[in-house]
Amino acid sequence: MATSSAQTANKSSLVTDKERAKWTVKSVDQDASLVPTLGVLVWLGWMGVVPLMITYTIFFATSNQRIFLIGLMTLSLLIPRKFFGKYGTKFGNWMMVQAEKYFALKTTIEDADAIVKTSHDGKASIFAFEPHDVLPFSVFAFNSCLGRIPGRAGETGAALMTSAVFNVPFMKHVYTWVGGDPVDKKTFRKRLERGESFTFCPGGVQEMTLMDPAKPNEVVLYLANRKGFVKLALEKGNPIVPCFCFNLRGAYGYFVPRGELVNKVARAIGFLPLFFWGRFGIPLGIPKPQKMHVVIGKPMDIPCVGANPPPEMIDKYHALFLKELEALFDRHKHDEGYGERTLKIM
Repeated sequence: MATSSAQTANKSSLVTDKERAKWTVKSVDQDASLVPTLGVLVWLGWMGVVPLMITYTIFFATSNQRIFLIGLMTLSLLIPRKFFGKYGTKFGNWMMVQAEKYFALKTTIEDADAIVKTSHDGKASIFAFEPHDVLPFSVFAFNSCLGRIPGRAGETGAALMTSAVFNVPFMKHVYTWVGGDPVDKKTFRKRLERGESFTFCPGGVQEMTLMDPAKPNEVVLYLANRKGFVKLALEKGNPIVPCFCFNLRGAYGYFVPRGELVNKVARAIGFLPLFFWGRFGIPLGIPKPQKMHVVIGKPMDIPCVGANPPPEMIDKYHALFLKELEALFDRHKHDEGYGERTLKIM
């Protein structure tokens, strides 16, 4: 069942000056010149380069070229993704700094002290980030090298993403260098046990199948039945932090195939086979240099109930998360020119 933030808009109050005074806002000037563009290209350009390499290898390469390209891609697959260690991380940090300029990244943390307090309590935070859109690349805002998130949550943070990217040559290393990890229960639990916070998009790839270019004022979030992360949070009492990125829509143009078969394929392989284009209209290219604003709400206090939390408790805190996410969106949407837009939770 779909719900809309418009249904509760009349209940959302205006943000007071006192509330704004608690916000921690950081931003940089935009620079989409050559060097920042190269940084984003090295980070996100592989989505176009790898298919191009495969196509060239199959249809156009000479025998020697084919042997070389197949060998190169095979070598990349065989090399462990963390093989390059601190050198890979250093290169990844450079990419993130360039992305920060390219997208003129702005972050607003509504209660930085509360996030620091969770760190002092020894608990990892789950930063639940929306929307997914074509690609939720703006999760880079949580990269530790940018220093946007305070306390241990910022120092140990990582972005969890579909494990499919870690099975693609070259991409597996690049996404590791920028702080990526597979999004699965094993990684969830391991990071929470170690007290290491992380960011992920609970709506996932299914949100792309629900996007409709004919309805630009509708922001679809596939969250109505996404409760697994709430269950894991209840097991250890880890705070959930609602997060939302404004201006992600439009960074890519796209065509999304529809149908139940497409949805099944997307769930099976971990990503949606779609056609998209970015800056200068280049197919599978890097996104347009739109200014990104990531807003980070207050941590939700989640009780520790141990293994197998009761369904009613999962439902309770899942509903609370949806309420907090909608409220976060409503508090900031007018400042970001989203006044006519509403969330549609499905």
